Amino acid sequence: MYQRIAADTVVALHGAFILWAVFGCLTLLGRRGLVWVHLPALVWASYIEFTGGICPLTPLENHFRRLAGEAGYGGGFIEHYVIRVIYPDGLTRNIELVLGALLVAFNAAIYLIAFLRQAPRPAPPDVPPSP
Repeated sequence: MYQRIAADTVVALHGAFILWAVFGCLTLLGRRGLVWVHLPALVWASYIEFTGGICPLTPLENHFRRLAGEAGYGGGFIEHYVIRVIYPDGLTRNIELVLGALLVAFNAAIYLIAFLRQAPRPAPPDVPPSP
């Protein structure tokens, strides 16, 4: 029972991490200081997507599932949970690369907007009072 709860908790954390990696950049629109929390997640998620690697949370979840007497699964979190829901059958390496590029492009655009919005603006020129 506890192992199943642990496995389900890992799934929830994994999902939250993915959401943070993709959409955490939106928090920068209000708090630029969060860049140091978001940027490592973005880099890691991009690395996993571009290299076709498997996040360490996937084997951890499978470990808890096996301890609970359930079957684990092959592949990664995205292939097992997300791809089935969002993407059609036949996910190819090229599609993974496109997804990685979209992840980076979306975040880069939001980072640019966030930093341009908070860039110091030049002071208006001094205008002498009219007589």
